[in-house]
Amino acid sequence: MSVAFLGTGIMGAPMAANIAKAGLDVRVWNRTREKAEPLADVATVADSAAAAADGADILVTMLADGPAVASAFEAASPASGTLWLQMSTVGLDWTDRLAAAAGQAGVVFVDAPVLGTRQPAEQAQLQVLASGPEEARPAATPVFDAVALRTRWLGPAGQGSRLKLVMNAWVLALTNATAESLGLAQALGLDPALFLEAIEGGGLDVGYAHLKGGAMLSGEYPPAFPAGLAAKDARLVVEAAGEDVDLAGARAALAHLEAVVAAGHGDEDMAALYRAVVKSS
Repeated sequence: MSVAFLGTGIMGAPMAANIAKAGLDVRVWNRTREKAEPLADVATVADSAAAAADGADILVTMLADGPAVASAFEAASPASGTLWLQMSTVGLDWTDRLAAAAGQAGVVFVDAPVLGTRQPAEQAQLQVLASGPEEARPAATPVFDAVALRTRWLGPAGQGSRLKLVMNAWVLALTNATAESLGLAQALGLDPALFLEAIEGGGLDVGYAHLKGGAMLSGEYPPAFPAGLAAKDARLVVEAAGEDVDLAGARAALAHLEAVVAAGHGDEDMAALYRAVVKSS
């Protein structure tokens, strides 16, 4: 089975490597070739999306947003009958557009965004939120098993992206609430670390708060998931909610993320939204 993997960024590179290590024939492509070159030991680095997709049984896309995915798919021009595993987070509108493009090309479309950041991707411990035709499951399974600890099949294409937005709303609100709690502690003259100590081991404890909170307290933000991409995801969440539900937590996270991106911190981890919460940070 041959796999064309388009997009070798923070998430895509370790995912492609794990697929290759699982024994599949992998060809990788990235718009900036230098980001794909480190995979040369386990995969074939293609000069173009079309070269990567030529003759491939499966096409995987892991790119920044809907327009990037659409452009890569058009450039790849996969053959009719190719299985397309669209694993980027692109929101509802773009998922529908991509599914339509797949249909016009005779390509089998599976909407399969993932839960997790850089470290779970490196450790093949992502969770895949897959949705698409039942007949696609046997061929998709080896790819999903290579990158994920768990795959959830959720029904028709589009359901995976819907659940991804729900999960992103929770992650965004949690990250922002951690920043606000630490910031409030500091404003009240407390050691902010006391907040993390107080929740540890109790009913209010969340491992993610310690992970992101630790970065906030250290002031160092190596990117597990960049703030720029988190802002994109927050916009997708808010847009999907429309006027049906007031996602105050997601909107607050979006405002803080947009502020730090505008200040030039878009390549730092999303925990850097703390910079916008605490003005002196």
